[in-house]
This record gives sequence, C-alpha cells and structure tokens, in this order.
Amino acid sequence: MVSLVDAALGSMLAAEGGGDTGGLAGFFKHGGIFMYFNLLISAVVIALIIERTVFQLTKYRVNSKEFFAQVRKLVNANNLDRAIKLCEAGNGGYPTLQLVKSGLTVANRGPDEIDAAMSEKLAEIKPGVEKGIGSLWSLANIATLIGLLGTVSGLIATFAAVSSGNISAAERQTRLAAGISEAMGNTAFGLGIAVTCMIAHLLLHNNAKKIVHDLEATQERVFNLLAIQQRGQA
Repeated sequence: MVSLVDAALGSMLAAEGGGDTGGLAGFFKHGGIFMYFNLLISAVVIALIIERTVFQLTKYRVNSKEFFAQVRKLVNANNLDRAIKLCEAGNGGYPTLQLVKSGLTVANRGPDEIDAAMSEKLAEIKPGVEKGIGSLWSLANIATLIGLLGTVSGLIATFAAVSSGNISAAERQTRLAAGISEAMGNTAFGLGIAVTCMIAHLLLHNNAKKIVHDLEATQERVFNLLAIQQRGQA
C-alpha cells in the first residue's frame, strides 16, 4: 500500500510538472468541480477586498483634525456660510465633511438640534463604513467547506482506485494520483481563500473601527465648538 501511494505521488508530481496539464490550468483540471466553485468564491472575495480598500482610502482620506481647525477658525469668525461651503468640497462626497456640515447647518437652533442632526447623520454614515466586512468571515467558512467537499471527493476517488481489481497497475496509479491531486488541491485552495479572508477582515475591520472612532471624535469636537460659540453669543 505504501509503495503504491509513493508511486502515485510520483506520477502526480510528474503529471503536474510537464505537458499541458501543468501550471495553473493543470491545478484546476486535477481539482474537480469543487475547485471551480471556490474559484467563484475567490473572485467575490477579491472584488470585495478591493472595493472596501478603495472606499476606505478615498472616502476617508480627509485629515479630520486639520479640517476641524479650519472650520473652527471660520466659526469663531462668525463665518458659518464659508464653513458650510468648505464642507462641500469634493461635491460633498466625503462622509466626514457631511457630518460636520450637518452640525453647521443647524448651528443657530440650539445644542439639542445640533446633537440630533449630527447623531442622525452619523447613524446614516456608520453602516457604510462597516458594509461587507463581516461577510468575509462567512466567505472564509464557505470556501473551507467547499474545499473539504473537494477533499472528500478526491479521497473517494483515491480509495476507489485502490480497491479496484479490474484495472491494470498503471491505470490504478494514474487514478490514485488524480484522486490525491484533487484532494490536496481543494484543501490548499480552500484554506488559501479562508486565510486571505481572515487577514483582509482583520485589516479592514481595524481600519473601519478607526474611521468610526474618528467620526465620533469629530462629532464631539464640532458639537462642543458650536455649543461654546452659542453660549458666548448669549
């Protein structure tokens, strides 16, 4: 049995190393149908990671502390209109600027109105920051389970080849190699997708937490600024 497995492994490695069955095409060819299911999962994962990364790097590239310093100068100079226009930079597409603007537009209505407006805007923005990140865990589990199905399928083919007595030794080795290749390929691919999802989730989730914390800090700064200004005017 051991010698048969060794021979099959040697045949598998030789098949993967040469001819038109080698390389990436050979990897998927030997992986069976479950490999293509995981290929679809990997495409979804890559698209989600790219979209979330671009979103975080573009929509939240505003330095909130420097921007607040500019807003504070305008507010202290009683130039609210200029401060609101400053928040409309980039066609108002930056969530941080939208949050500040929501407070400035009701700056003359009292602290309760300011707090309510900014809290409502923050509640509207936060889901977009965390959108899709949690699904990476689900995709990791799905990829692992699909890889496990492919592994079981390959092992079934392997045991079928070992137990078959109606084929030649060379054919048995070929089938054994194909079964082992299918099992190992699906295991590696499924785990690779899962690890990628976990790493991406860790990085994107931590960055999303920083963004939410920055938004909450900005809300507090703007609220305090406007409340203090109103008390000073009173």
